[in-house]
Amino acid sequence: MTFLRSVVGKLWFTIILLVSFVLFILTVMLLEFFQNYNIQETKEELTHTAEKIANVLKEHPKEQLPLGLEISWEIVDQVTKVVVVKNEHEVYYSPNTENGIKLSLKDIKQDSELSKVFHDNKKVEKISNLASNKNGKTSDASFSIIGVPLHLPGEETGAVFIYQSLEVMQQTSREATKFILLVAGVAIILTTIFAFFLSTRITAPLRKMREAAFEVARGKFDTKVPILTHDEIGELATAFNQMGRQLKFNMNALNQEKEQLASILSSMADGVITFNRDGTILITNPPADRFLQYWYYEKGGFETEAEEIPSEAMELFQKAVDTEKEQIGEVTLQGRHWVILVSPLYSNQFIRGAVAVLRDMTEERKLEKMRKDFIANVSHELRTPISMLQGYSEAIVDDIAQSQEEKREMAKVIYDESLRMGRLVNELLDLARMEAGHIQLTLEEVNLEIFINRIIHKFQGLAKDNGIHLHAEIEEEMEPITMDPDRIEQVLTNLIDNAIRHTPSGGSVTLVVSQDEKGIRMEVKDSGSGIPEEDLPFVFERFYKADKARTRGRSGTGLGLAIAKNIIDAHRGHISAQSKIGQGTTFSFVLPRKS
Repeated sequence: MTFLRSVVGKLWFTIILLVSFVLFILTVMLLEFFQNYNIQETKEELTHTAEKIANVLKEHPKEQLPLGLEISWEIVDQVTKVVVVKNEHEVYYSPNTENGIKLSLKDIKQDSELSKVFHDNKKVEKISNLASNKNGKTSDASFSIIGVPLHLPGEETGAVFIYQSLEVMQQTSREATKFILLVAGVAIILTTIFAFFLSTRITAPLRKMREAAFEVARGKFDTKVPILTHDEIGELATAFNQMGRQLKFNMNALNQEKEQLASILSSMADGVITFNRDGTILITNPPADRFLQYWYYEKGGFETEAEEIPSEAMELFQKAVDTEKEQIGEVTLQGRHWVILVSPLYSNQFIRGAVAVLRDMTEERKLEKMRKDFIANVSHELRTPISMLQGYSEAIVDDIAQSQEEKREMAKVIYDESLRMGRLVNELLDLARMEAGHIQLTLEEVNLEIFINRIIHKFQGLAKDNGIHLHAEIEEEMEPITMDPDRIEQVLTNLIDNAIRHTPSGGSVTLVVSQDEKGIRMEVKDSGSGIPEEDLPFVFERFYKADKARTRGRSGTGLGLAIAKNIIDAHRGHISAQSKIGQGTTFSFVLPRKS
């Protein structure tokens, strides 16, 4: 069956079927023709022989009749029998007439057709069965009988009957049939050879083209088909080679566009998420991945392989698919603000999905908030110590303080507030230098276990005074790392101090230190009140304070986290904060091994 489904099998079967049909029709027509021709020729020959015998007998009447009969018997062959009826009493049979097969005068007289030669004096033809007796067995055989009138002088109308067995004619037809069938068989064999040769010549380049097509399907667009002929198959091979070159050109163009699109997506500041029609995420870029990470953290985990997206974005997606129009919305996660623009994607006239563009508007919102809060923060930070300086200095000038002890107490307050203003100014100057890129790092190789234990020991007294459990979790076999120990100590001091100040009594503060192939990760976790979600984007900005009342003594200047961020950035690291109200806050930063 596989052979018949192939091109060679189909061509072979078609040619054989066509030739066999033609040969069958031709054989039937030739057999019919030869059979009719043989019968007609035999009848004409018998008629001519009968007429010749009648003429010979007419030329040898009476006493010469025996001579005429001798001459007549010489005319006929062995398979042809002759009956000469001179009159009702004289009937002569040819010597080759068998005793068992003889056309008697009685048979002639009783046959209405044959008897017409006597009554109507005309030639008659008939195929009749004559009884034969061979070896004591009687059988009927078909003979072709032809009778012609015989006119002898002094005699009534006579006749010459000549007859021959149809078996002789059929034997001739069988020989012709065998010859024709032999020729047809030879023709079919030669046709088979020709069909295989022709189909091979046709299908050989087609097989090469099939192999080349499989190679092209596997991505080998340089595959070429050899042009062996200059007919339609050669033109097909030429067209195939041109198609391969065009496919290679188009695939290269598509790959370039794909790489260009991938580069554009990866370098975009806006996040891009492509959805299938059923809402499945197909493509994301790094900003979109960060957006999804915030969503997963909001749900309480980091399921990076999940395909679930915020319900607000899904609603916009469904509206875009249903209305076939762009939809705009806004999502807030972990204190960051995104504007989402969802546009439908079309395949011809049908919607095949949608693309969502996520624009992080947090910086714009922060700038707007900073613009509103900066003057208030600076003025507030400076107004408090200045007011106290003015108040206590006026009290001293106006001689309100009566005793020397009161004057010393007022002078001490003025001194503390001047120190506070000095720290504020110095931190502002340090922050300005850091942000201007003038920070100087003194790098050295540091043993992290000794370094961390020293910092924890420094804060143990403060932690015990506040009823807080402070401890460190350091991964075993920590490798030394190159960093500025004073600056990193400043960062950890700020983070641990903040954690202790914002953690209620009975809580805990944990410093977790781990490492991976990229660098060292340090996390300061507390079980405090947490940071409101709307304030998370601003924790590393100047003058940020979790204590909105800004009570003196307990609250700092609000510049510590901003300075910590700049120190980590100078080490080419990254610092971040995660928090939930009532569950605590985690500040983490990563230091690369090569700063």
